[in-house]
Amino acid sequence: MTEQQQVTLDAILRQGQLDLLADAQTLRAAFAEVMSRVPVADDVEQSPTTVGGVDAIEITIQGDEPSNVILYFHGGVYVIGSAAASVSLVSELARRTTSKAISVDYRLAPEHPYPAAVEDARAAYEGLIAQGVDPHRIALAGESAGCGLAVATLLGLRDDDRPLPACVFLMSPYVDLTLSGETLRTRQAVDPTLTPDGLRVRVPEYLGGAHADDPRISPIFGDLRGLPPLLIQVGSNEILLSDALRLAARAATADVETTLEVTPHVPHVFQGFAAALDEGDAALDRAAAFMKARLGGAESTLPV
Repeated sequence: MTEQQQVTLDAILRQGQLDLLADAQTLRAAFAEVMSRVPVADDVEQSPTTVGGVDAIEITIQGDEPSNVILYFHGGVYVIGSAAASVSLVSELARRTTSKAISVDYRLAPEHPYPAAVEDARAAYEGLIAQGVDPHRIALAGESAGCGLAVATLLGLRDDDRPLPACVFLMSPYVDLTLSGETLRTRQAVDPTLTPDGLRVRVPEYLGGAHADDPRISPIFGDLRGLPPLLIQVGSNEILLSDALRLAARAATADVETTLEVTPHVPHVFQGFAAALDEGDAALDRAAAFMKARLGGAESTLPV
């Protein structure tokens, strides 16, 4: 069944593949239309909010009384995506960890190039702290570009000697905007979602004249010492596979507690297809166990 699920999903993704070469407005409209068809469970409660002056969506599950918070950064090559589009996936993290989730609507390029997104991510985290949320009860999470944003935020917090969250969950991280990873070439034929040419078009929009090898833009080049525990999940069919592999290696050699999971034959952010893909469902379960084991007041205190 799993192999058939993978084949079916691959065909669907290729048929509905977004044109990353299109202009930003066209691409955003196409992405929003696709994501509007993704169902959200009836017991998911979502409400617009503002945290640290940044727009966001608060996501909870009916009947839960959460004491922990997942601060979530959506993907979209820093040009597309939204907090609303992430609700289905983020709600699954909230459900499985009995947490409240805050999905951040950070500013997008090209209208707002770097450092706007990093500033918004930092402001949202600091906003939670200002509300009295214990950092040990906060987990950062993200997908694709949201992973780069999460790690860049951590680097800034650490450098400014600010309290860090309990842990970080990263799905299919996009953390090298120099696009130097070898799997951009070696996995191009099997990746049904992203293309190297598409990424090359979008990178300059986010840079806005900055340098792609700046660690706050491409955290793969940063000093990762002192960061909280990381869980990195990636599929072997991704052109961004090497981003995940190198990020995990750099974190591990910097003495950061790092867990890397590479799932064979699955696409970019495969966890978003958990309802149809067994591997996605299992990956979210493992991610929930990772976060629950590290968040303050969690039922489990044992490492995964």
